[in-house]
Amino acid sequence: MPNITRRFIGHLQTNKVNKCLDLFDTIDSVDSLKLAEKINNRSSFLNKKTSVLLEINTTGDESKKGFPPNLDDDFYSIFRLDSLKVDGLMTMGPLSQKENETRSAFALLRKIKAKINDQLPGEPIKELSMGMSGDFQIGIEEGSTMIRLGTAIFGKRNY
Repeated sequence: MPNITRRFIGHLQTNKVNKCLDLFDTIDSVDSLKLAEKINNRSSFLNKKTSVLLEINTTGDESKKGFPPNLDDDFYSIFRLDSLKVDGLMTMGPLSQKENETRSAFALLRKIKAKINDQLPGEPIKELSMGMSGDFQIGIEEGSTMIRLGTAIFGKRNY
C-alpha cells in the first residue's frame, strides 16, 4: 500500500475528535484551544502525535472559524501540547473575493507565521495553507505551501 497521508479539512467539532483521529493522519483546521486540547488528549491516549494546522481568521469575517490574528497566550500554549505537532497555519480568503482583500489576508498569515517562528524556540513551522480554487494563485504568490482545489477538480457542489 502506498504511503498516503489522510488529511482532515474543514471544521471539526470537538465531539467528533475520536472518530476523526481513527480516520485521518492530520487535521488541517484546528480553530480553538479547546479543540487542540481535545485532539492532544485523544492522541496521547492513542500513544501518537498528531500533525495539525492552526486556522487563523485573517479576514475578520464572523462567519469564519479560527483564532484571531492578534495571538495571545492561549494560542501559544498549543505549541506546548505534547501529542500535537503544529506543522503550520491555514486561512481562508475573504467572502468578498476582492483581490486586494484576499492578498491582504494571505500576507497577514505569512507575517503571523514569521512572528511565531521568531518567538518560539525549536523547529520552525513550515506550512502555509491558503488559497482555494478561486484564489490559489494569490495564495501561491503570498507564500502558500498548500492549496485546496476541490471545486477546480470536482466541480461545484450540488446541494
